[in-house]
Amino acid sequence: QPHELVTPGEEVNGWGNPMDLFDEPFPDVSTYEDFHTIDWLREKSRDTDRHRKIASRSKESFWEFTKSLLDAWSGWVVMLLIGLLSGTLAGVIDLAVDWMTDLKEGVCLSALWYSHEQCCWTSNETTFDDRDKCPQWQTWSELMTGHAEGAGAYVLNYFLYVLWALFFAFLAVSLVRVFAPYACGSGIPEIKTILSGFIIRGYLGKWTLLIKTVTLVLAVSSGLSLGKEGPLVHVACCCGNLFSSLFSKYSKNEGKRREVLSAAAAAGVSVAFGAPIGGVLFSLEEVSYYFPLKTLWRSFFAALVAAFTLRSINPFGNNRLVLFYVEYHTPWYMAELVPFILLGVFGGVWGALFIRANIAWCRRRKTTRLGRYPVLEVIAVTAITAVVAFPNPYTRRSTSQLISELFNDCGPLDSSRLCDYVNDPNMTRPVDDIPDRPAGPGVYTAIWQLALALIFKIVVTIFTFGIKVPSGLFIPSMAVGAIAGRIMGIAVEQMAYHHHDWIIFKKWCRPGADCVTPGLYAMVGAAACLGGVTRMTVSLVVIMFELTGGLEYIVPLMAAAVTSKWVGDAFGREGIYEAHIQLNGYPFLDTKDEFTHRTLAADVMHPRRGEPPLAVLTQDGTTVEDVEELIKETDYNGFPVVVSRKSERLIGFVQRRDLTLAIKNARQKQEGVVSNSVVYFTEEMPLLPPSCPQPLKLRCILNLSPFTVTDHTPMETVVDIFRKLGLRQCLVTRSG
Repeated sequence: QPHELVTPGEEVNGWGNPMDLFDEPFPDVSTYEDFHTIDWLREKSRDTDRHRKIASRSKESFWEFTKSLLDAWSGWVVMLLIGLLSGTLAGVIDLAVDWMTDLKEGVCLSALWYSHEQCCWTSNETTFDDRDKCPQWQTWSELMTGHAEGAGAYVLNYFLYVLWALFFAFLAVSLVRVFAPYACGSGIPEIKTILSGFIIRGYLGKWTLLIKTVTLVLAVSSGLSLGKEGPLVHVACCCGNLFSSLFSKYSKNEGKRREVLSAAAAAGVSVAFGAPIGGVLFSLEEVSYYFPLKTLWRSFFAALVAAFTLRSINPFGNNRLVLFYVEYHTPWYMAELVPFILLGVFGGVWGALFIRANIAWCRRRKTTRLGRYPVLEVIAVTAITAVVAFPNPYTRRSTSQLISELFNDCGPLDSSRLCDYVNDPNMTRPVDDIPDRPAGPGVYTAIWQLALALIFKIVVTIFTFGIKVPSGLFIPSMAVGAIAGRIMGIAVEQMAYHHHDWIIFKKWCRPGADCVTPGLYAMVGAAACLGGVTRMTVSLVVIMFELTGGLEYIVPLMAAAVTSKWVGDAFGREGIYEAHIQLNGYPFLDTKDEFTHRTLAADVMHPRRGEPPLAVLTQDGTTVEDVEELIKETDYNGFPVVVSRKSERLIGFVQRRDLTLAIKNARQKQEGVVSNSVVYFTEEMPLLPPSCPQPLKLRCILNLSPFTVTDHTPMETVVDIFRKLGLRQCLVTRSG
């Protein structure tokens, strides 16, 4: 009967109105337990109700109208605050990492808080050739013994380097262990799971934010093979959670809060790489689950504010948002696509191998005694890393500086070993356009050291990602690709120089011309390896050209990214984050997964044949005691309400938590509710004889429009419904 569908006192969209029972709604009704999944449909309909109320009230008075305006603006205010805080934190982290990385090698006497580079900027005694050496900056051996060179000085520097690294790492892992266990790892797998509707309480809390920021600086400075980019996304999401708790619109609605967190993730990538648009695309492609258009604009705004804040702090002192800004002067040629695609293949193969090896090691850590000694493991990894890294100048410095040097194009003024070419004495060319030259002895030494650094990075990153300190994966995987790319670039360059009469080089490489840029190969290699590990494509290319400012190299970057994704997917479909989600057993329905089983809803639903029957409540035959018994005996999240045991026709669905709270509340506040009071889910209360105890009417917590499918629905449709609507449960019916 249609007129019974909507009765006064019920909300239009089928959720009962808690106002039926008492004057104020239950405290806590419809919030979720820890490690549970939210019901997106329910959150959406609650937000629509809230909107409707505000809209109808805003016509009543000027004050209500102002309140509705403030409510509409609160989303943008939250974005502004997230951008400001995450930009500031990123700037502080950058400055602190810079200073503490250099602290392992020496100290600035003119001002203790200056890093090596800043120390020598202020000095008047630097010469052009030795721009890194100035009297104000002293290595530990100079400070303690007065000798800069010699075996004794080397050993002392070596020892102090390892000691500082161990101290930083120990401090980081102790802080994580004592104050915020959730601050370890990269955080992106968990953020993905949270955005898909899972609840992990405390994962985005204030303590996690504070400890993650501090320990991130320590972990990166300790010289471990990890980056700060992934954890910065986690830090930004913590900021998002912090600010969304200030506005009831977000704090009381988990679905709306997820929209804020999606935008916060974009701001995190924006400050990690100085790539605002790349950040928005990263959030869309890689992390977010539900991404409406409104969130796209808000992410854009948050990323803009964050990048702007970081730029005004100017942590690198070069007026850029990033360390790796490069300017290449030569175009690329069609024939170069072959080495670029080869780099893509390398990136895909390395990515697939890395994921397999890292997951195997992490599984080992989970299942054996290794997992019981997190502090010891971190110290062991740090010690090995520091001892092996110090002798090689390319692994001794921070990974970001290494990548920056590998991306760099050799100008006439570079003092780096990689630029030690044999110069032609009678060269009178403009400074910008240096022709290809034969490699000098410095380049060959550099290639050897880089090859060793490549092997070292490949091996050590497998054991580093996943230890109990904050650790990102972007920078180490970019380093692997950049080293491989630079070596290949130098090889191609020398080939072009010595064989410029070959057919492939004849078209574009005249003798005395500058035709190959090794730095570009490093950039393409970095993109390929990052793509191989994370399986990003669009956002990866955008991040790479925002990172380096190499706009005309979009095609080589795209070629490498696509190749690495194809090759990686041939070995295994999931990226590193999906693999870690599976390893940790988080409930995550990936939208990219194919569902291939040919089953029906009836084959998959519970209870199966041979299991006890379905736990249901009847609409008018259950006592309070029965309900409490049912709650005690089972651990289901909710119960279907049916007409009677005989005809199990569905009326609605009631959540376990709401039921518990409603009964508890009724026992405290309603007179005469006892254990044998009858619970009613019907609209009209039947007339009871006076001897019966006071009945309890709970229609207000009943969901009258639960999502149902018939028993013959194919499972792929059901999986699709769960993915697209974000259901928490789905009821299977046969003729009602």
